[in-house]
Order: sequence, then C-alpha cells, then structure tokens
Amino acid sequence: MRRIEALLLLLLVATSAQAFRFSEEDAKARAEADAGKVAAIEISPACRKRLGGERVLLLIAERGNSGINAEQSRYSLHFNGIEKRLRGHGMRTYSQAEIKKQIAQAEIDAHFRNDPDAALAAAKKLGATLILRGMIGSQHGINPVLKINEVAVNMGFALQAGGKSLADVNARADSYSGTDTVGMALKLIDEQADDVVNRLVSGYCEGRGEKKK
Repeated sequence: MRRIEALLLLLLVATSAQAFRFSEEDAKARAEADAGKVAAIEISPACRKRLGGERVLLLIAERGNSGINAEQSRYSLHFNGIEKRLRGHGMRTYSQAEIKKQIAQAEIDAHFRNDPDAALAAAKKLGATLILRGMIGSQHGINPVLKINEVAVNMGFALQAGGKSLADVNARADSYSGTDTVGMALKLIDEQADDVVNRLVSGYCEGRGEKKK
C-alpha cells in the first residue's frame, strides 16, 4: 500500500513539474511576442487634425567612406516603408517621382550637407510643410572572438518644419558580417518603422504644443 502511495506521489510531482515547465514556456513565449509589438500611441484630436494638414517631403541618404550618397532611387524600398506609416497618421507625402521632377539632385545633396537654405528651397518647390530626413550610417569593426568584420547599421530621422527641429529619432540594427549596409538598413526599417514613426509623431505633437489625449 505504501509503495502505491509513493508511486502516486511521484507521479503527481512529475505531472506538476511538467505543467509548471509548460506554464513557464507559455509565459516566456507571450513575453517575447509582446516585446515585438509596438504600442499604439494616443493622439489628441487637435494634433490629429494638424497631422491631416501636413505635407511631408521625405528624403533619405547614406553616409559612407566616400561621403554622402543622396541618390533617392537607391532608397526606394526604404522610402516606401516610412511613407506608408506617415500616411497612416493622415499626413500627405510626395512620391519619389514628384520629388525628382521638382527638386534637382544638387539641392538634395546640399540639404544633406546641412544647408538650411537648400532645405527650405526644396520644401517650397513642392509646397511641403514638413521635411523628414533619414540618414543611414554604419560602424565597422572586428569581432574579437570570431575575428571577422562586423558592421552595425543605424538610421537617424530628423523631422523639421521651417528649419525648426520637431523630433529626432534613432534606430539601430545588430552587428553583422557583410558590406550591404543599404540592405541591412531596409531590414531595420521593416522591423522598426512603426516605432520610429510613432516616436516622430509624438515629437511632432509635443513640438506643436499639443498634448496627448
């Protein structure tokens, strides 16, 4: 009888331990899923109305060893990823075809050399009320353990109105081995664009003096 009781006790303990492990694994999975979600932001009615009246000029460039590459066609997929989120907040954007038609490459280059006059001139040509500038950058190094080249890619976004900064947001991708920084920047946008644009919009609302709902 005692032997049966002991076996039943061992079975109960084993079952409880297994259930506990499953519970732990479920909780961990839920936590990882929640960590990957981007919390929705609350926008006041007044700020949402302001956003609906904004026209955004989006420009992207990459800073490399040979200088800044601001040829916009090179970043079409990056552009599309950010543009879609901006329109989701009610803002109007200009297509790359519209930008190319109205703004000379020399003016875009000057804008990324921090020429404020060029930036304002470019915005006025399209009738843009906001300029959103995205800059791809990278840091190179050698992995101390694997002894291979590593590159950490980051993107800095600056939202401006009439030369005044409204929001600055940075996003960074983990180090990897390779030279395709533009491709890695696209992966970064795919993973973090929602958070980046939400933070830019929050900065916009605060910069315009509008409080969150």
